[in-house]
Amino acid sequence: MLSRKFLRRTAITGASCVGLLALSAATLWELDRAFPPPLPAELTVSTEVQDRDGQLLRAFATPDGYWRLETRFDQVDKQFVDMLVTYEDKRFWDHEGVDVLALARAAGQFATSGHIVSGGSTLSMQLARLIEPRESRSLGSKIKQMLRAIQIERRLSKREILERYLTLAPYGGNLEGVRAASLAYFGKEPKRLTVSEAALLVALPQLPEKRRPDRNLKIAHAARDRVLTRMVSSGLLGEREAARAALDDVSGLRRTLPALAAHAAYAMLPKAVPGQPVRLTIRKSVQEGLEQVARDAATKLGPRLSVAMVLADSRTGDILGEVGSANFFDASRSGWIDMTKIVRSPGSTLKPFIYGLAFEQGLVAQETLIDDSPVDFSGYRPKNFDMGYQGDVSIRQALQLSLNVPAIRVLDAVGPTRLMARFRQAGVSPVLPVNEAPGLAIGLGGVGITLRDLVQLYTGLANGGKTHTLHDGTEPANAEHTSATILDGQANWQIIDILSGVKPPEGALQRGIAYKTGTSYGYRDAWSVGFDGRYVLGVWVGRPDAGAVPGLSGYVSAAPILFEGFVRSGLATVPLPGKPPGMFSPRREELPVTLARFGAGSDGLVQAILTEPAPIIIFPPDGARVDLGTSSADASPLVLKLQGGRAPFRWLANGKPLVGIDRRRTATWQPDGAGYSTLTVIDAAGRAASVKVFVE
Repeated sequence: MLSRKFLRRTAITGASCVGLLALSAATLWELDRAFPPPLPAELTVSTEVQDRDGQLLRAFATPDGYWRLETRFDQVDKQFVDMLVTYEDKRFWDHEGVDVLALARAAGQFATSGHIVSGGSTLSMQLARLIEPRESRSLGSKIKQMLRAIQIERRLSKREILERYLTLAPYGGNLEGVRAASLAYFGKEPKRLTVSEAALLVALPQLPEKRRPDRNLKIAHAARDRVLTRMVSSGLLGEREAARAALDDVSGLRRTLPALAAHAAYAMLPKAVPGQPVRLTIRKSVQEGLEQVARDAATKLGPRLSVAMVLADSRTGDILGEVGSANFFDASRSGWIDMTKIVRSPGSTLKPFIYGLAFEQGLVAQETLIDDSPVDFSGYRPKNFDMGYQGDVSIRQALQLSLNVPAIRVLDAVGPTRLMARFRQAGVSPVLPVNEAPGLAIGLGGVGITLRDLVQLYTGLANGGKTHTLHDGTEPANAEHTSATILDGQANWQIIDILSGVKPPEGALQRGIAYKTGTSYGYRDAWSVGFDGRYVLGVWVGRPDAGAVPGLSGYVSAAPILFEGFVRSGLATVPLPGKPPGMFSPRREELPVTLARFGAGSDGLVQAILTEPAPIIIFPPDGARVDLGTSSADASPLVLKLQGGRAPFRWLANGKPLVGIDRRRTATWQPDGAGYSTLTVIDAAGRAASVKVFVE
């Protein structure tokens, strides 16, 4: 039987041990609090500019010059993670920062062989070394790493530890982290790696400079094969799978990281928050295609010439691709200048909107004849691009051939001030010469506009007459994104119908797009803007210093780039809209006398040469059958248009007055149902005109 003295001594000893352990634990706790590991809440990583889907467009090096891209667990191939853990720290998910068994094995191997056979460092210990680089490989440094690893494990989850390691691991040169390495060595994100690629990325961090494939290809190849062999012995890979992976070549090329949308990316830098990517509305695949087209085109065009492009979604105003120059780093082409935002003369690209207003006001039809011959507008004498004249042409031909004289005749009728007001209504303010009012010259490029604003105007043509403010994500947070009507639906369709018939440039495939070209005075700027049923692409070609380029023209220089841009964008062509309900497109022989030939009277109204300009209903024509879809719930109203007469006007349908008196020469009428109806207009002088139509 144990004596009381022995029991008392045992109790005292036990209490002392417990007290000592408690004191040690308290001491370690205080030391842990006093000397925490350097674990910042956010790592210093490269600023990333991403596309609308989160794909990397461009990265900027960290202040210390490293390509270090933040890496999340879901951004990395799972097989790569499994191989990394198996190769570096197979009990990673189970230990508390230090793998005692691995350390014992490494110590035993060192004792028997006299040199290091395998390391005992865990991934947590390696992370400790990365965040707090050691100056030597001494035992003291190793013990410090072990203590730091334990501290790290108390503060971070296993997933967080792995993410930090994947972000900071060295891969040679100024590459840090698996994402930067995968992009540099394979040209892709590490989300989907081949077995060979994953094995190489596992091997590199142990000796990153010695195993760099761009400098020591054979050593990198051998290191990858050793990882594959280890994966077979551990059971992670089958022998055949590893053998196939060993046959893959290891590329000795180090690629540059993505550097797309340079101008927009630099514009986003002031918005960047450390550790948080910034996003543009751009789509990476579209941007890649457009930049390649611009580079190829500039090479063909010759030295000092640049190319700018903007592709936008007309339904939203999102810019899906924008190229500010052919090459951002090409000083000979002033590549640093974003030519999408530089004001230049648009040449003939504004003509569609001149004719659109004329259609809207009922001044012309597509088959209306107009005189293309020399004319003098109080000293302003417009001439055609080729210095020749066609005589009588239709409005359709005049726009498709981009004849200057007819366009100015029509602009004189609709009014330059009205055209400019419509542009401003659509959110675009072209720049006029200092102290000058809008004049006829704006129809031929006598005004300044940016490529981006020009594309914004054309979004209206692609979107049923409604424009959207373009945006790419670089705008201030409080910037307004508005929409506005630039042309009514029927006039808009007339322009689409005409432009869709313009002949594609030589060698280009018909893409089902409508487009217009323009050349500024002095051969300084060449333009082409085209659209399908959704997307609008604008192209500018010229010298950033505004120097003249003999032979430069929209059709020859810019239009081929437009068509190639649509192809290389990868976007599926959206069909152009069909003819709207109620639209009547008369043949030339069906035109009323007032629309047969265009001629401007003294009051600026287009009319036949009559001794007394009484009102005449030009749409719908007498006896027309008009399909408004009256059998459906969303039947369309009928647009009414007249010429002549004296404002204001009163309209009657079947003898019943329509609401209100209007000074405009257009109105709308919503019929009660199908059948014959009589429409009458009465002007301020009491003169009347009537037509009889059948509505269905």
